[in-house]
Amino acid sequence: MGQSGTRANCVTIENADLAVGSGGKETWILAENRRHGFHNLSEMCRNGWMIRAPRMLDLARSIDRRISDLPSVRRLTGSPYFSGMAVVRGQELLFEDYARDFGPDRRHSIQSITKTTVSLMIGWLVEEGRIDLSKTVAEYLPGIGSGYAGATVQDVLDMNVVNTFVEDYSDSYRKSGDPSAIQGYNRLEIAMGWRLPPEGEAPFGLRDFVSGITSDDVRNPGTETLYKSSNTEVLAWIAEAVTGESLYPLLVGIVEAAGIEGALYMSTDINGAPVVSGGGALTARDLARYGLLFARGGVGVSGSKVGSRTFIDAARSGQGTDCSAPIDWLRYSNQLFTNGEWIGHLGFCGQLLMVHPESETAIVYFSVLEEMNGDDDGWFEDVVRMAETVLAHVTG
Repeated sequence: MGQSGTRANCVTIENADLAVGSGGKETWILAENRRHGFHNLSEMCRNGWMIRAPRMLDLARSIDRRISDLPSVRRLTGSPYFSGMAVVRGQELLFEDYARDFGPDRRHSIQSITKTTVSLMIGWLVEEGRIDLSKTVAEYLPGIGSGYAGATVQDVLDMNVVNTFVEDYSDSYRKSGDPSAIQGYNRLEIAMGWRLPPEGEAPFGLRDFVSGITSDDVRNPGTETLYKSSNTEVLAWIAEAVTGESLYPLLVGIVEAAGIEGALYMSTDINGAPVVSGGGALTARDLARYGLLFARGGVGVSGSKVGSRTFIDAARSGQGTDCSAPIDWLRYSNQLFTNGEWIGHLGFCGQLLMVHPESETAIVYFSVLEEMNGDDDGWFEDVVRMAETVLAHVTG
């Protein structure tokens, strides 16, 4: 046996899933591996939580076969990109369908739909009088950098902040000789624990990353949505600052309020901060159960309150920023997409949650685009239009 405390002569290599390859992306999210990665997010990330609810919202099967007959539904569920889809009204499961390599018991990466958890948290804290949306970020986070210090909380919620962060899913590493100088999505992925840092650079967390974002003037000169996942991480930090504790209990409360059947997987950074900008994974049914929280105004299955109906309704009232083409009939408000009737969110590579509060309907669609960057605005338009057609059928 070797002497205690001596250094073992071990050979190590980078984790193959997390290493950055020639395409400038981590291996698990490359186009040829992405489908496996999105279906197995909990196996890909460096750190994460699993949260289950003690009581689940019961769903009765009441299948409406006419949904599957809708041409747009047939086309998008027949796509090679398709993973799964579910439609729930109240406590009735009206429709579900899955690809051959997926199923009702499988969790799928929900990507930016995760941002809606922060909409619930901030809405609840506003209603509790603990956050004032007109105050600046620096009033809650005195050490934050110039990229957010002067922005109001409302502007951060509405993706209405100008700074140096760039939501660019392409190969930012090839665009500069100094990768650490780029305040872009690929750098955020290091903070998320989704990829390894460049050789010789130490890992860093989400709060370190967003603190380093800079700006000469945070004001948006126009009305267009300036979509930045870093905004959501700043909002999460504010929620943590005003509650004085980690976000874990808030997320537990949301999971229990939704009454999900399986587990929410949430990836975290190296310091245990949850990646609320995109680190969630749920089954299609459970994402629908979660969506119904918004239909109920943030009221849980057992009566607990984890959101605010006033805050949710404000998102549909016309405030916020204007989305750009081809989804320019939508607005972004309070960390939600809306057309003034439904609320919800889109997610990278083709995820959608759409909620219609009046009819208590939630529509979920999962897919995995296989283009190099996974970012196809035309696909998002198709998915949203299809879900709006389903909603019109259900509510008509």
